[in-house]
Amino acid sequence: MAQNTENIQTEGTRIAMRVSKVSIGVNIALSAFKLAAGLIAHSGAMLSDAIHSASDVFSTVIVMIGVTISGKKSDKEHPYGHERMECVASILLAVVLFATGAGIGISGIQKIASGNLESASVPGRMALIAAVISILVKEWMYWYTRAAAKKINSGALMADAWHHRSDALSSIGAFAGIFGARLGFPVLDPLASVVICVFIGKAAWDIFQDAMNKMVDKSCDDRTIQQIRQAVLENRGVEKIDTIRTRMFGARAYVDIEIAADENLTLREAHGIAEEVHTRVEEQFPEVKHCMVHVNPLTKKEILEIDG
Repeated sequence: MAQNTENIQTEGTRIAMRVSKVSIGVNIALSAFKLAAGLIAHSGAMLSDAIHSASDVFSTVIVMIGVTISGKKSDKEHPYGHERMECVASILLAVVLFATGAGIGISGIQKIASGNLESASVPGRMALIAAVISILVKEWMYWYTRAAAKKINSGALMADAWHHRSDALSSIGAFAGIFGARLGFPVLDPLASVVICVFIGKAAWDIFQDAMNKMVDKSCDDRTIQQIRQAVLENRGVEKIDTIRTRMFGARAYVDIEIAADENLTLREAHGIAEEVHTRVEEQFPEVKHCMVHVNPLTKKEILEIDG
């Protein structure tokens, strides 16, 4: 079972590294393209969007570092593994994302407050084209990264996926602002930067909140707990479940279960039941890193009452 867990972690790390490399390549090319388009077309919104895309490169590097460290085997100093490093990576990513959004929003507000918008240059068509390309590319990157994150149950990679989605949303805002400015409403270009800031801030908060929940041993969701409960009760010799506790450890989970069995069973028989429950939970639920099972004695009378 330990070998199986290590294989899952190795495969997850490999997938995360592949997706991250694709993400870095796409973001470098896209941010350079948007930066050039913003300068050529005189669009503040597109320049803000380019900065957002550039920040994705840094965030992906953070994800790569976090996933690599979290995939390390348990050692003497860290007997429970290093999975929480993914949470640290997610928190750092959320901070970077929030700072990026705040900078974009402040820049947009300053331009609006300056009152010189009427004399500002009208964004060129190149900025509109860049916005459309960015929306399509970043939305594809969101779904590509999200699929990989769900496959390996990686919170840090899912955070990076939402970073792509926030970039797609910011490009939609940039498109609206540039289009409005070209129609004769120059205030819409910097206003788009402020809207982009809100979207980015929301994404940063969601990422931060999810990472903190995993850092403080939050339990698994109700649906997962119910599925684990059902799987345990289907095991031979298990008369009932006295308690079941779960806690998230990064992207993985620990499960502690107290089951009740016939008090007349031998120690070997009771151990066999507990071992079967342990193996069943870890095999049916890949997100479970370890399942601890304790067996409580149950009298014949109590068993008859349970059976009705």
